[in-house]
Amino acid sequence: MRLFGALYARALVWAREPRALYYLGGLSFVEAFIFPIPPEVMLAPMMLGKRHKAFHYANISLLCSLLGALVGYALGHWAFQALRPLLDTLHLSGPIEQGVATLSAQMREHRWGMFGVLILAALQPVVPMKFVTWACGIISVPIVPFLACIALGRGKRVWLLALLIRLFGERAERILHKYIEWIGWAALVALAVLLVWWFWPR
Repeated sequence: MRLFGALYARALVWAREPRALYYLGGLSFVEAFIFPIPPEVMLAPMMLGKRHKAFHYANISLLCSLLGALVGYALGHWAFQALRPLLDTLHLSGPIEQGVATLSAQMREHRWGMFGVLILAALQPVVPMKFVTWACGIISVPIVPFLACIALGRGKRVWLLALLIRLFGERAERILHKYIEWIGWAALVALAVLLVWWFWPR
């Protein structure tokens, strides 16, 4: 907890610095494949400081998140291939490859369900973005639908934040802080329902 608390506090400090926009872009980029702190930690105070630039900040964050998502996708794909000899030694490659093959087959059979899962996964704040991007790389989700779904899911998050802060200012941050758990769990429930529908035998 101390590690994450320190990272969270550092992100808040970055939001108040003159080069905050660069830090926001960097945070949004690395959060998509490795960093544990979401960019909203910086976005909210930056938007509150300059409400007329709220959507500009949201778009910068979204663009950098998409670039980071590509890195996460590549890492998921190539890391799995690079680790294959080790997995063979540990006798794990067979079960993992079988699981990947099953997911890939389900993805092809229920393409629209997969798109819905990806959008919800990018929208909700509970499951980290990096898990989504790595997993998509491992099962080789088609790159264009992958980026489109990530853009829709993550875009809704940052644009909603920008809209609320533009309209309500500091009150919006309090509202989001109050209801973020409900929003996150609602998205997770919807994601779970989609996954059950996706894998339920027909």
